[in-house]
Amino acid sequence: MKLPENLRSGFMDEKVEDYLYALLPPRDEVVRDMEEYAAKHKTPIIGPAVARMLALLVQISGAKRIFELGSAIGYSTVWLARAAGPQAEVTYTDGDPENAKRAKAYFERAGVAQQIRVETGDALTLLKKTTGEFDLIFNDINKREYPGAAKAALPRVRRGGLFITDNTLWSGKAARKAKAGDADTRGVQELNRMLFESKDLFSVLIPLRDGVTVCRKL
Repeated sequence: MKLPENLRSGFMDEKVEDYLYALLPPRDEVVRDMEEYAAKHKTPIIGPAVARMLALLVQISGAKRIFELGSAIGYSTVWLARAAGPQAEVTYTDGDPENAKRAKAYFERAGVAQQIRVETGDALTLLKKTTGEFDLIFNDINKREYPGAAKAALPRVRRGGLFITDNTLWSGKAARKAKAGDADTRGVQELNRMLFESKDLFSVLIPLRDGVTVCRKL
């Protein structure tokens, strides 16, 4: 199967990328449908390679209370909820009501609707309105908002918990000087700088797909 363009990294050798995805086991019907919809409509999703890594991190950490900053059609939400198990609470957030409507239908089909709280609106505003700490916060909102997302989210992650951000290599642009007016690249670069300079975090940037930065709160 030809790898859809929405899953291409922008910096990885295509043969290596094709090999990586060819290794992945088949997904169930619901996840396949989500992947096909995303490819057809150019909807950004993390894709199965990153999703498996997220699921593994949830399983290893034992995360049960999870908050997503930006969830689109709920692809990552399904993987997080399944990995966390039936006693988990995963909060989905997205600014587009149509995305949320589609996500809800997928959640029902995937058998995880009871674990997911669906919230529509600005993700950072919704986070502020939600009380308590989280075992894991997954950040995938507009890239220019990444520094603000870290400032809002990190105090809400419990000690030993995880703060994970997608697109932190940003098609390789994060490794180059940002062009004038490129607020998204600057946002990604500033986030990575903040995370790696923090003495309260242990951070790793994994060059999988578009880059994923994983931080454990010390």
